[in-house]
Amino acid sequence: MRTGDAIEKKIMTVPQAQSMIAALKVTGKKISFTNGCFDIIHPGHLFSLAQAANEADYLIVGLNSDTSVRKLKGPTRPINTAQSRAIVLANLMMVDAVVIFEEETPFALICTLLPDVIVKGGDYTIDQVVGGKEVIAHGGKVIINPIVAGFSTTILIEKIKE
Repeated sequence: MRTGDAIEKKIMTVPQAQSMIAALKVTGKKISFTNGCFDIIHPGHLFSLAQAANEADYLIVGLNSDTSVRKLKGPTRPINTAQSRAIVLANLMMVDAVVIFEEETPFALICTLLPDVIVKGGDYTIDQVVGGKEVIAHGGKVIINPIVAGFSTTILIEKIKE
């Protein structure tokens, strides 16, 4: 996908993502899902996205809306709008689709899309991953990747302020 139109088509509504997933699953393709705020993309994000992409044929990124980010991170966040963050993610070759969600967690989105794999970075346990039990109940799996030390959006923002 090299044209701007193709990149923007990677930013989908929930019904568009559902339709695409249904078509992909008919052909035997596996769907990976990860989520986050992705406010200022850094190497930790890129590592996590690459790992998530390696787990299946197709990677969907659930992206927190601006309202959702404010609830999670506070009134000064996000730095970049949801649309800006979605465009950046859609331009990454390992990302096949971006779906913006309004809730604080992607639980409803995961239950609707039912990916084959949920990939999270961090110090979670599998039973702490939102939507993990539901994906496992449908024959899927949950994978926890390590965090890349030294990278965080909060740390970047603090450095900028200095």
